[in-house]
Amino acid sequence: MKKIILVLTFLLLGTINAIAEKERNVLILDVAGENSGTIKIELLHEVAPLHVERIITLTNNGLYDNVAFHRVIEGFMAQTGDVQFGRVDQGSLQKAGIGGSDLPDLKAEFSPLPFRKGTVGMARAQNPNSANSQFFIMFEEAPFLNGQYTVFGRVISGQDVVDAIKRGQGQNGAVTDPDYIASARIEE
Repeated sequence: MKKIILVLTFLLLGTINAIAEKERNVLILDVAGENSGTIKIELLHEVAPLHVERIITLTNNGLYDNVAFHRVIEGFMAQTGDVQFGRVDQGSLQKAGIGGSDLPDLKAEFSPLPFRKGTVGMARAQNPNSANSQFFIMFEEAPFLNGQYTVFGRVISGQDVVDAIKRGQGQNGAVTDPDYIASARIEE
């Protein structure tokens, strides 16, 4: 009887692992500009399913290709994802940071996961339910963001590329001639 229970337990665990593996997606960002390289971000379906689905949709539609890292603050984070005004191949970036996609804003999916180096969170306006397409990657720990912004991923490869992204000037971190996402894709 113990052997049967043991076998059934292993079968169940194997099924759960197969389901978890099926849900595992990786966002791959090929960065270009002054600095270049590849960043791989594990998308956390179980933590922020709506946000992960949004990132996958925008990526699969090619909307993150040629989008600038428009706000990069030393010791804090690199922000990108303005698919409306942040495209380096469409002229001026003066409005970068105020746009989003044509899709509706997302309801916040706050979690207990902390913002530390390599954490990827969804940017938003003052309203917690205003995230749309912009996101940021942490350079360092930022506990003041915990429970205030949605965590949807973590860097699993290429943190050195993140750390080399061209920094902006001033408190807002606006970047002149920014590094950008040359292409983005989802790996399943």
